[in-house]
Amino acid sequence: MRGSIRASVTVKGSRIMVAVSEVPASAKLAGDAPKKSIFSSTIKLFRKQPIGMLGGIIVVLMVFMGLFADILAPHDPTEIFYEYDFPAPSSAEFWLGTDMFGRDLLSRIIYGARTALFVGFTAAFIGAFSGLILGVMSAYFGGIFDLLLQRVMDVFMAFPLIILALAVVSILGSGTHNVIIAITIPFIPQCARVVRSSALALREIPYVDAARACGFSHTRIIVRHMAPNVMAPFLIMLTSFLGQAILLEASLSYLGLGVQEPTPAWGLMLQGGAEEFAESAPWVAIWPGVAISLAVFGFNLFGDALRDTLDPRLRSQ
Repeated sequence: MRGSIRASVTVKGSRIMVAVSEVPASAKLAGDAPKKSIFSSTIKLFRKQPIGMLGGIIVVLMVFMGLFADILAPHDPTEIFYEYDFPAPSSAEFWLGTDMFGRDLLSRIIYGARTALFVGFTAAFIGAFSGLILGVMSAYFGGIFDLLLQRVMDVFMAFPLIILALAVVSILGSGTHNVIIAITIPFIPQCARVVRSSALALREIPYVDAARACGFSHTRIIVRHMAPNVMAPFLIMLTSFLGQAILLEASLSYLGLGVQEPTPAWGLMLQGGAEEFAESAPWVAIWPGVAISLAVFGFNLFGDALRDTLDPRLRSQ
């Protein structure tokens, strides 16, 4: 393993003398700190942010439930048991009861987690990364490009999330992929606006000027020098988008404009039992409502803890 290079510059009269020496690889720098294990870092974060870690546990359980739904679900989510007519949740075979078609609610909730995660993660990641690129580009180029792009963002942000998503779904039609598009579009201007405000402070920093002086392309400066330095607000926006996307998907499915039958989805389960069976079989609406609330609650708690951890102003308090 090679050592590092150390250079010292001295000025004598009109001459500049540069002395270069090699530092052995075994030499330990004064600023080096011992690496912490993932386990110790997790324990420290849990002690510092117990509520946030509770949200992280909920998120991990939800991801585990979605990934291993084929193993965890006791029944096929689309299988209809004609011989059962709304058995109570205490029944031995159906722990959470069945819906009006005789389908096991527990299995549909477990598979519904997979649907919620697929829609939520896809919409949140596409919307956040698109907003990241547009926000950094807007701050970097400035001028007329920044002015026009921000006015377009203002138009999109003038509409509430659910209204804009409903408008997109009404144009494209229902279905899982169209729901993802409808949820992604409102996320882009939100992330772009937040990232742009952070990137504006980076545009005039000397290392960006040095990159321009070295002849680096705009793409390299944006991707390698500016985008990595706005990761903190980007990650905060990403985690907040995950909870919002799950809630938006459930809302659109409840209105009949989102995921369609027979795909298991929490919003569809609410649509089928929230009103008609509110008194005779309340569990049909209670369990998917609890699942939606826990998922959004977990992502929001985790996002708040991540913000407190990454924001130096809050971290120092």
